[in-house]
Amino acid sequence: MRLGLAMLLTMLVPVASWAATARGMVFEDVDADGRRGPGEPGIAGVRVSNGREVVLTDRSGGYALEIGDEAIIFITKPRGYATPVNGLMLPQFYYIHQPAGSPEGLRYPGIAPTGPLPSTIDFPLRRREEPPSFSAVLLSDPQPQSQAEIGFIAEDVVSELIGTEARFGMTMGDILFDDLSLFPRYNSVIAQVGIPWYNVPGNHEMNLLATDDRHALETFKSHYGPPYYAFEYADAVFFVLDNIDYEGSGEVDPGDLRGTGGYVARITDDQLAWLEAELAHVPEEKLVFLAMHSPLETYLSDSPGVNTQNRRALFRLLSGRRHLYAVAGHTHSTEHHYFDADDGFSGPTPFHHHVLTTVSGSWWSGPLDERGVPVAEQRDGTPNGYHVLEVDGVDVKVRYKAAGKPGDYQMRIVFDVAHHAPGQDLLRDFRPGELLAGRLTVDEVPAADVYVNLFDGGPRSTVELSVGDGAPIAMERVSRVDPSTVELFLRNAATVKSWVEAQPSSHLFVADLPDDLGPGTYTVTARAVDEFGEVHHAHRVLEIRGSSAAPADPVRYPD
Repeated sequence: MRLGLAMLLTMLVPVASWAATARGMVFEDVDADGRRGPGEPGIAGVRVSNGREVVLTDRSGGYALEIGDEAIIFITKPRGYATPVNGLMLPQFYYIHQPAGSPEGLRYPGIAPTGPLPSTIDFPLRRREEPPSFSAVLLSDPQPQSQAEIGFIAEDVVSELIGTEARFGMTMGDILFDDLSLFPRYNSVIAQVGIPWYNVPGNHEMNLLATDDRHALETFKSHYGPPYYAFEYADAVFFVLDNIDYEGSGEVDPGDLRGTGGYVARITDDQLAWLEAELAHVPEEKLVFLAMHSPLETYLSDSPGVNTQNRRALFRLLSGRRHLYAVAGHTHSTEHHYFDADDGFSGPTPFHHHVLTTVSGSWWSGPLDERGVPVAEQRDGTPNGYHVLEVDGVDVKVRYKAAGKPGDYQMRIVFDVAHHAPGQDLLRDFRPGELLAGRLTVDEVPAADVYVNLFDGGPRSTVELSVGDGAPIAMERVSRVDPSTVELFLRNAATVKSWVEAQPSSHLFVADLPDDLGPGTYTVTARAVDEFGEVHHAHRVLEIRGSSAAPADPVRYPD
């Protein structure tokens, strides 16, 4: 008989590694005071984990779970129940057992000593209605590097999300940018959205002075709890994965305040064992939604710090499932991938993986707008923003929203003449945007292309172009830099962070402008169908004037 990964790993763990048994109850918090009182019944069948093993509560709601010297005990919130939140709208579904607290020398505070294991660790839940159709907010890489940039998050994103009908929010890592002292203010700002908020660890939440991965997320854990976990909502199960494996700095150097350790995008063996144990309790007709920081795969890089190195191990655990969706961040590009048998995933349909647009865009680079917020366009030409997940039973749609823009702003049309492509030296002689604005002479038309950046487009998206009353022209998806992004970064080099430069976009479409267009004014319309079958339109005015050359005179002979 073939052993499952979870069982095999459990067998390989020495008995001496178990230090104690955690016991407690998951109960219905009828009076909403967070404490188990008389008449508050236990809840059976709730999953409880130590980060590797998963057990179910018994008929009375009780559980017993072996744990090591350090552990986080956490539950998987079942459908039809709510987890309590603290004053910052952060779900409280875990207990940290770390008797000695975090190691010394981490620069940023971690977990205070928790002392001996309590005799009972109870988890309260409240009943609630969870409709099969609901929405959630998805953020990625807010990544403030300073107090000022937390202000940008508040102004650019949080203010327009207040009052949302979404049931909860999630952030896909790089919550901060190495300065972990910003956690309290950041959490306070996000809390203003007013909905429960779940968090995924990224590579910029790590305590970089940690000697290895074990204690790399001490500050993260002190705010958010376990670095990987799951919760149910209606017919969906949401899995938060930690796929940043810190390799550490070796011996801690007290003089190195930042740390020099690297990381690999990888899911640890313990985590895979936990996931397998969890999935054993998730029927195949459920929607499985996975949230992580580093992509499973990306177009921009094959670096081991970007693409998840052991994604095939994950695919094996998920194979056979139809209702799957996975999101990530990290690359500051917006991408869609579909994994199939060639990638190691075996299922009735390809596995859709979505790399989300980032809140910080180009790391809060660019000129300030009228609000004093940077025009932080991503390297692939996508305006910074976020996504709204829309779930209907097990069906998923994800809607992109550009921060501070109307909801129907989904693409941008620009016109480009061949000699403009390398034309950074021409910028001095033209107003911003003038080279791409669609004011051409008839002499330039034969060399002119039209670009459409469908901000959340991908390999299944289609775009067609109409010029005036002309027939629709199919546009080709190409891997090129967006010419408007190139110009934006070049013109504003003083406000763009040093590592930022335009990168090829996976959702840029191009078509040749018809050569026979004569002088006149035309409406150019782009019609796009995105990855979810949603139709979008954009328009731009094209003006063509006559030749700049003088009319040719009749043939004559010189005197």
